[in-house]
Amino acid sequence: MNNQPALSKSLKVYQIVFLGLAWMTPMIFFTVYGVAYDAAGGQMVLAYLIAFLAIFFTAYSYSRMVKAYPIAGSAYTYTKKAIHPRLGFLVGWALLLDYIFSPIIAILTFSIFMHTEFPSIPVYVWVIVMNIILALVNIVGIKSVARISGISVVVQILFISLFCLFIVKDIATGQASSSTLFSLHPFLASDVPFTTIFSGAALICFCFLGFDAVTTMAEETIQPERTIPKAIFLIVCIAAVMYIAISYFTQIAYPGFTFTNPDNAAYTLVKLVGGNLLSSLFITVLIIATFTQGVSSVTSVTRFLYALGRESVLPQKVFSYIHPTFKTPVVNILLVTAFSFLGMFIDLKTAVTFVSFGALTAFTFVNLSVIAHFYIKLKKRSFTETILYLIFPLIGAAFIGWLLTLLNKDTLLIGVAWLTVGFLYLFVKSRLSAPFVKRDHSKITVPEK
Repeated sequence: MNNQPALSKSLKVYQIVFLGLAWMTPMIFFTVYGVAYDAAGGQMVLAYLIAFLAIFFTAYSYSRMVKAYPIAGSAYTYTKKAIHPRLGFLVGWALLLDYIFSPIIAILTFSIFMHTEFPSIPVYVWVIVMNIILALVNIVGIKSVARISGISVVVQILFISLFCLFIVKDIATGQASSSTLFSLHPFLASDVPFTTIFSGAALICFCFLGFDAVTTMAEETIQPERTIPKAIFLIVCIAAVMYIAISYFTQIAYPGFTFTNPDNAAYTLVKLVGGNLLSSLFITVLIIATFTQGVSSVTSVTRFLYALGRESVLPQKVFSYIHPTFKTPVVNILLVTAFSFLGMFIDLKTAVTFVSFGALTAFTFVNLSVIAHFYIKLKKRSFTETILYLIFPLIGAAFIGWLLTLLNKDTLLIGVAWLTVGFLYLFVKSRLSAPFVKRDHSKITVPEK
């Protein structure tokens, strides 16, 4: 066992930040713009602020837990070790929805836009091509993934900055509805009910997904106890600044903006702001962004499957295998690639449904894991520690849990059905063999710093 290949430790803070932002895809703001606008009643700034607050407390909880358990596994590992192995499995099972359907979202989005640019080539052809490329890039190694992610994130940030500059120009030259850059109006709910804004925030939380995925790369990170927490907060804050800035400028400049189709509302908005030149650039950047999102999401799900395989939650010989040359979980990459061919048969809305339920469920239990580990088990109960290890994560759990209930009924029903399947798998596995959830995991070796 000691001679078994292990994941290569090479990632630094800036690389983790780029990977997280690439997985998150800053351009996701435009992808979901129309749907989010409708859900939040047009109050995008407030909806993004609420989503940021909910995510901030959860990001804090992730930063605490990755210090306690700097190994791959994310919410699954934290819940299993802090609360109970069986509950940890079910949380991991829910999180699997988030991770395993995320590549499909990227592949579908990429394929749809490529088909828009080249109508003669069917969407399914792009799905096949994208899958093969993602597999090859991930097999080569994590450094190549980080390098590609960095370039993509820089391009996306530059486009977002250019978009905002175009709006500032319109305001300065009197072409926009507002004559000033400073206004409190976007921060006021006006006639829109708060329940509507919070419903929008629940959907908008999807735009922040990615900060949590970097915890799956703890074993490929130099000094993960320090590096990952820093990266998590940087990712969340950078994303919040970008999302809120775009929302603010568009809301004050074009308060009467309307659209007929939510799916292409962002394209209409970009064309309004910058004409044909900016809209053409928008399509190009969006294609690049969705490609790198696919690269990063495949990286995350394969490392998560590696963690489950190493602990025999899934068949160990298959899912914990590391290629001796590339130092990557090649079998996991090939399995995820095969599963992602479902992109030829399902729609984007279905994939997003799976991701939303899995992510918010996992977020809720990561917050609760902080309380169980630090406040209950380690008895960190001074005044300051009570705030850090009870109040903060409790706020995070309540906030995210409430947003989870705001998802539509179909989403919740599908999520409960998936958890039921996981429970049955757990039950059958415990009956066919020695209960894996009762094993002593204290012997699992945590990589040295």
